[in-house]
Amino acid sequence: MSEKITIYDIAKRLNITAATVSRALNNNPKIKESTRKLVIETAAAMNYKQNRLALALQSGRSNNIGVIVPRIDSNFFASVIRGIEEELHPHGFQVIICQTHEDPKRENENLHTLLDAQVDGILMSVTDVSNENDAAFRNIVNNNVPLIFFDRKKDISGVSSVTIDDFKGGYETTKHLINQGCKSIAHFSGDQSLEIFKNRFLGYKQALLDSGLTFDEKYVIQSKSSVDAGKEALNILMQYDTPPDAIFSSSDFAALGAIQELKAREINIPADFCVAGFSNEPFTKFMELSITSVDQSPLEMGKMSARVFLEQMEKTDKIMIEKKVVLKPELHIRKSSARTTS
Repeated sequence: MSEKITIYDIAKRLNITAATVSRALNNNPKIKESTRKLVIETAAAMNYKQNRLALALQSGRSNNIGVIVPRIDSNFFASVIRGIEEELHPHGFQVIICQTHEDPKRENENLHTLLDAQVDGILMSVTDVSNENDAAFRNIVNNNVPLIFFDRKKDISGVSSVTIDDFKGGYETTKHLINQGCKSIAHFSGDQSLEIFKNRFLGYKQALLDSGLTFDEKYVIQSKSSVDAGKEALNILMQYDTPPDAIFSSSDFAALGAIQELKAREINIPADFCVAGFSNEPFTKFMELSITSVDQSPLEMGKMSARVFLEQMEKTDKIMIEKKVVLKPELHIRKSSARTTS
């Protein structure tokens, strides 16, 4: 492999100082146009590549943005990332993607790695609501690096967020099931220490109470976002003396697991049992028994998160203004719960 070309090599060839080369490459107005042009042409001929990290240290801008998600093998997070890239690329920004795999320690490592890489901002969906990484979040804000939470968030002073109205999503889905004639509705909840799952649960509960139905805690089962978890949760419900006649799941995957188990038990969907999920994963509309689900607008969430970042980058002062953007959820009613046209 050939040695990496440096500004000293260019300076030697042109018989000028390395400082002059550096200024010419960075469009310093003190350098004559003829000299700047000569340096740029020589640099190109010698296949010189500028050190982006060094440029970032010099200019205070790297044009790199860090994005942290629990995992990228998810349609939701992949769509959010796509939205972020589509919004930021025309402005000259590149995206560096990190995964936490739901591990707070890995999340902390990601934060420090991105800061060391001199990113201009960090857009992220938090792993959990423990206080483990609060100091790292505050350190980012104190260093005037824009930090924007999307989907999963924490209340940190100076940090903006882009979410959907999870309460409304839970409320409207449960009301839909009630309108289909369901009287005993169970709920598959995610980890309620996370605000998104807590709010979906609260929306579900409020819809029951507003409709004069009894809220029974035993019908609320915390489950992971997986098909197997949905099957296990359904089996627990069916052991009760009075099993439910509907499920509102905070996860489409858990909803799918419940449907598979209901079919194995030869229970008619939706005539005898209705199921609704959350996230509007692609498979929900392509199945023979399509699944009712709430669309979280991940593409728009990504674009809006990027716009909030760009607004902060345009500010000339050092004061970070918090912006709380809440997107409207959209319920897609499909075969798994559509008993009537209401």
